[in-house]
Amino acid sequence: MKTRNVVATAALIALGVEVQCGEAPGFERVALDMPHRETVVRGAIWYPAGAGGEVRQVGENAVFIGVPVLEGAAAAEGRPPVILLSHGLGGRFETNAWLSAGLAARGAIVLSVNHPKSTSSDFDLRQALNHWTRAQDLQGALDWLLDEPHWMPRVDGTRVAAVGYSYGGWTVLSMGGAMGNLAGLVAYCDSFGERDDVCRLLARAGIDLAAMDADRFNASYKDGRIKAIAAIDPGLHYGLDASNVTNLVDDVLLIGLGTGADRQRLLVSAAPCSQPASGTGAPLHRLPDLQAQRRSNLERGRRRPRLRRSGGNGPRCGSPPDPAGDFGPSGS
Repeated sequence: MKTRNVVATAALIALGVEVQCGEAPGFERVALDMPHRETVVRGAIWYPAGAGGEVRQVGENAVFIGVPVLEGAAAAEGRPPVILLSHGLGGRFETNAWLSAGLAARGAIVLSVNHPKSTSSDFDLRQALNHWTRAQDLQGALDWLLDEPHWMPRVDGTRVAAVGYSYGGWTVLSMGGAMGNLAGLVAYCDSFGERDDVCRLLARAGIDLAAMDADRFNASYKDGRIKAIAAIDPGLHYGLDASNVTNLVDDVLLIGLGTGADRQRLLVSAAPCSQPASGTGAPLHRLPDLQAQRRSNLERGRRRPRLRRSGGNGPRCGSPPDPAGDFGPSGS
C-alpha cells in the first residue's frame, strides 16, 4: 500500500465513506522520555492485530463512544506503513481514537501521542503555542518506534505519513516542510482583534504574540522521513503565503470542516476562495457543520458523530475563522 493511499484513508473515514474494515486493531500504550520535555510523553500504538489480546474500549467520553481495541495482541504479519497522529490544543490522543483505530484497521501502524502542556488535563496555553515542541514529540516518537527492538522489524520506515487535527494539523504541516510566519500571525490578530475568538483569547490570557521567539516560530521543522501529510482544519496558520510552503512535501491532503456560513472558516489571504490557503495546490475537502453535528449528538445522548461527504462552497474569504476546534469544549 502506498503511503499516499494510507493518508487518503484518513479522508475516507472523515467523509463517512463506507470501507470494509478488518478486526479491532491491536493497542499498546507507551511512555517515552524525550530530552526536550520535563515529563514523559504518553501515547499509544494502534496496529493490525494478529492473535490474542484483551478487548478494551478507548476514547469513551461525553461526545464519542469508545472504540474497541485488542490490548496486547500480537502484531499481524507484514511491515505496514507508519502514520503519526497529532491532536489539537486541549485534546488527547484518546479523543482521536476513532481515527487511529480506523487507520490501523485498514492496515497502518498509527503512533499517537499526548503533547505535554497541550492536553485537556495538562494545559498551559503559553507553552502550548510553541508548535515546534509538538513536532519534536512526534519526531522523538518516530525515532523510538524505528529503533525499538520489537517494532523495528514490524514497520516500514520508508513509508511514513502524518495526520493532524486543528493545531495538530499545523503540527504535521510544519513536519512536512511548511514554515511559520509569526509576523503574519501578529498582523492577523492586529487586524481582527476582538472579532476573532483566538486572538481575543490570547490577548485576555496576556500573551503577546509579538514577544514570541520568531526564530523558533519561523524555523523549519521538516522531517525528511515523512512522505505525506493530511491536515484536518489546521489551526493558527494565519499569515502564511507561498514562500512559507516552498519546501512542503508534494503529497498533501487538506480537509476543511463545515460548509458555507456554518463552516469553521479559513481566512484565505490573497487567493480566490477556490484555492487552498496553503497555496500548495493540495486538494481541499470540505465537510458539513461539525459543531451542529456535535450539538445534535449531545442532545440525543452518546452517539458517534458521523460526517457526511459534501462538495460545499469555498471558505468565506476575509472572515475571521471560528477557532472552536482549538479551544472548544470537546477538545481534539
